Amino acid sequence: MILPPPGPDRQANRRRLAELLAGLYPEAPDEARPGAWTGGREAARERLARWTAQGYAATRNSLLPGHRNVSGLSPFLRHGVLSLREVAAHIRQACPEPADRSKFWAELGWRVFWQLIYRVRGRNIYQNLEAPKVPLGAAPWPGDLEQGRTGLACMDAFVAELKSTGWLHNHARLWLAAYVVHFRKIRWQEGERFFYRHLLDGDPASNALSWQWVASTFSHKPYIFNRDNLERHTGGRYCRTCTAACPFEGTYPEIERRLFPPGRPHA
Repeated sequence: MILPPPGPDRQANRRRLAELLAGLYPEAPDEARPGAWTGGREAARERLARWTAQGYAATRNSLLPGHRNVSGLSPFLRHGVLSLREVAAHIRQACPEPADRSKFWAELGWRVFWQLIYRVRGRNIYQNLEAPKVPLGAAPWPGDLEQGRTGLACMDAFVAELKSTGWLHNHARLWLAAYVVHFRKIRWQEGERFFYRHLLDGDPASNALSWQWVASTFSHKPYIFNRDNLERHTGGRYCRTCTAACPFEGTYPEIERRLFPPGRPHA
C-alpha cells in the first residue's frame, strides 16, 4: 500500500489513514475509524510533563470523575515512544510524595517483571503457567460479551469504552477479566485475545500474564470482586442504572462459595 504524504491537518490525515486501513483486518468486526489518542514522541513528552503522580497511591483504583489519577502513558511505553527509565526519572523529579513515587515505580516494576517472564517462557505465557487454584471453566467467547450486551451496565460500559477508545482503566480491566473468567467461566485465553485485539497498550507479556494473575494460573489465588467494591470505586454510577440481577452481590465468602463450590475439579 502506498500512503499519501502527510499534510498539515493531523485530523484529516488520521481519517484518511483509517479509510485506507478499512477491510485489512477481517477479524475485527468494527469499521476502521480514527483513534481517540494522539501518538508520537511529542504527544508522549507532553503527557509525561503534565503528570506528576501526585495522589497516585490513594486514588489509582478510583473511576470517579476527577479522581482518575492514572498516567495514561501505557500506550507510549508499549510502543517504545517512552522508556521506563525516562518515566521513572521524571517521577523522581516531579512527585514530592514518596508513597506516590514508590507505588508508581512498583507498577513499572510489574511491567519489567512480565517482560522477563516472557523472555524466559516465550509463547508458553498463553498456557497455564501454574495449576489453577480454583475451578476454571472452558466456555468459548460469547456474542453478548463481544457486543457489550450482557445486560450488566458496568460490564457493557467497560466493553464499549475498550472498543471505542482502545483503553480501559486498570481497575475496570480487572473487574471485566474477573467477570469473564470466574463469573462466566470462559477460558482466560479468550478474554486475553479480546483485550489484545482492542487495546492500544496491548502488550503480549503484560496482557497474558495479567489474565493469568486474575485466573490464578500465575498467582496464589484468583482475583474476584463484589458489588460493594465496584460501587465504592465508581460512585455507584453503573449500579444506579442497571436492571439486571447482579451476580456481584454478596460478601466475598458468599461469592467464593457460589463461584467455586467444594468438590468441583480444577481445570
